[in-house]
Amino acid sequence: MRQTGLGIRIVDVSDARAVNRLLTPAAREDRAFTRQVQRIVHGVKAEGDRALLRFARRFDGLAAPMEVSADEMRDGAARVDPAVTRAIRRAAANIARVAFRQIPKHWDLEVTPGVVIEQRVEPIARVGCYVPGGRFPLPSSLLMTAVPARVAGVREVIAVCPRPEPAVMAAALEAGVTKLFRIGGAHAVAALAYGTKTIPRVDKIVGPGNRFVAAAKAIVAGRCAIDFYAGPTEIVIVAGGAGGGRPEWIAADLIAQAEHDPDARSVFITWRRSLAVRVAKAVARRGAGRAIVARSLRAHGAIIVTKTPDEAMALANRFAPEHLVVDREALIKRPVTAGAVFVGAYTAQAAGDYATGSNHVLPTAGAARFRGGLSAADFVRVMSVQRMTRAGLAGLAPTIVALARAEGLEAHAESIEVRLWRSSHQSPASARALVTRATARLARAPKARRRPATSHRP
Repeated sequence: MRQTGLGIRIVDVSDARAVNRLLTPAAREDRAFTRQVQRIVHGVKAEGDRALLRFARRFDGLAAPMEVSADEMRDGAARVDPAVTRAIRRAAANIARVAFRQIPKHWDLEVTPGVVIEQRVEPIARVGCYVPGGRFPLPSSLLMTAVPARVAGVREVIAVCPRPEPAVMAAALEAGVTKLFRIGGAHAVAALAYGTKTIPRVDKIVGPGNRFVAAAKAIVAGRCAIDFYAGPTEIVIVAGGAGGGRPEWIAADLIAQAEHDPDARSVFITWRRSLAVRVAKAVARRGAGRAIVARSLRAHGAIIVTKTPDEAMALANRFAPEHLVVDREALIKRPVTAGAVFVGAYTAQAAGDYATGSNHVLPTAGAARFRGGLSAADFVRVMSVQRMTRAGLAGLAPTIVALARAEGLEAHAESIEVRLWRSSHQSPASARALVTRATARLARAPKARRRPATSHRP
């Protein structure tokens, strides 16, 4: 292992212990912290606005009214730099265009004669969007949560932000937020999940936040749907093509991620050791004087040198990172595991944070193994509507009855037979005989041929 002046390590892939530490950072089990968050959540659940105001004054420094009025939002938006206002408008338009394509489609299908299945898609009634308000205002996070909700047809979009700066207010107006409240932290999550006299109870909470927010979302998840648990942000870059990569560009992306948080993970994987050294030197130059970047890279950053591109991508998939950046298309001609993928030298990860239209609310800590980022599909309910005729039921009766009795559920089987008996004025025995004959016909029918499934698109 080699250490650079800034503290980013160069690790050989053969150093299994170092690689595994990067793959699975030590979990922080802080029981006192968990109890603290539980007390906040349960306090708001039990006392409503009284507890919410107490926590908001203590943690958020709340002095103004809890709700940001429409007039205040308009006044705040009017103070925003016109260039920022235009940027908010364009970013919102791009997010909306992508979100529209993400909505699941309605369809009707006749599975067999007399048996029709409809897929019905309906929006969630009310959602809560959490907008962080720590060191920097984050209007982009409001756009990334509220715009897809509106595109999906959500009627009420409730946003919370501990310190809504004018840019956040401008974003709220552009996104069509119904109400904006100046609260944050675990108490805001609890208020959205359980409702208070002031804060409407929502059906789902989305959006990133600090560890108080993440812990509170995990606590309320049994009562209110959430998008996913969001941990510290992370990036994995894989590069080393014939052009040798651009060390300054790669270093800039690593530093951009590290500036978020001392716990952020920034990892570069390459099969060219000379490129690894050049990137490490570029990181040292560009990161000089940035305290949070230095802490993040020293604790969670690394450059890993593999033997081949295939080994590099296999390792990236083990990370299952929030953001995966690759220097060329050939690297993703295989199954890929990541929250979002950025292909090519000009596809800067920061572009996806703001303006491409793809969502920047993404799974972290390996959760990309089982889901992707936030999308308009997260704001709708997909229901199955089933319709059958008598002939349709009779055609499926052999299958239903055989499986019901195999599972020992006699009443299930009888609920089918009684319909066929009453419809045909037959006795129960005659209905069973009808089902038996149909079962025999089904057994003699030719088997359906199945096409093999593919794991990915080339």
